[in-house]
Amino acid sequence: MKAPRFGISIIPSASGRSDPVAEAVHAEELGFDLVTVWDHPHGEHPSFETWTLMTWIAARTNRILVASDVLGLPLRLPALTAKMAESLDRLSNGRLILGLGGGGSDAEFAGYGAPVRSPDEKVDALEEALTVIRGAWAEPAFTFQGRHYRMDGTLLEPKPAHSIPIWLGTYGPRARELTGRLADGWIPSLAYLPLPKARRSIADVRASAERAERDPDDLDYAVNVGVRVGGPAPPDPDRRLGGEPDEIIEGVLEILDAGFTVVNFFVGGRRDEQAERVAREIVPVVGDAVSAS
Repeated sequence: MKAPRFGISIIPSASGRSDPVAEAVHAEELGFDLVTVWDHPHGEHPSFETWTLMTWIAARTNRILVASDVLGLPLRLPALTAKMAESLDRLSNGRLILGLGGGGSDAEFAGYGAPVRSPDEKVDALEEALTVIRGAWAEPAFTFQGRHYRMDGTLLEPKPAHSIPIWLGTYGPRARELTGRLADGWIPSLAYLPLPKARRSIADVRASAERAERDPDDLDYAVNVGVRVGGPAPPDPDRRLGGEPDEIIEGVLEILDAGFTVVNFFVGGRRDEQAERVAREIVPVVGDAVSAS
């Protein structure tokens, strides 16, 4: 089994009741491998824009990876996203994971004037976006004529100093096939894809990679999972983790046994305290168990 990595989801709240940048700094101090930020700019609750917040987090940290989880593709042009990603990755000394999704909330896109697409169109546009982003990163002047995106001689300099990983937050069969064929990683959420289905879905992503003559072990398989240490166990353990540390450790090991290699925790309750408990009571024990297996 590949050595697992562990992350913390940073809520981009601008309410003043929490400090997401301080939470990210704390996550680095606790030894987590990555922090992630979701992308939901539309809504009544005060929030920070995802890419701006990620930049502040990267500037205030030194080691931890910073990932979008995931950018809603319709809100940003893919060629400009490629430029944004190259800049942030360079400024952070190679610590960016570019998470992308076709977009789950049509109300968000309508509210911001972005295209509202059908499910099939979202997958098609996501594939075009991958082509555009990687083309702009690689070619001197990139031209593309697709159904959803068109550009004539995109000039993006400097080129990335290394291969920036792209993870996709995808669920449907066509989207999973796209992930295995073209992406560097997969990052669903157990809240929407409970563990028994997630096991089968990982097999689909891996099979797609093999059909594309890629080594499926080269991909990252990340998962978002809610966790709360202490208190009663949740009624839906296939979707979230909770209870005493030994119960959570067992749940995390089941997630890793399903084929995931990165576990990204959505901590509940008092977030700093919960992050500390996960870092001290869960992560080391899981790491030792994996090393001994």
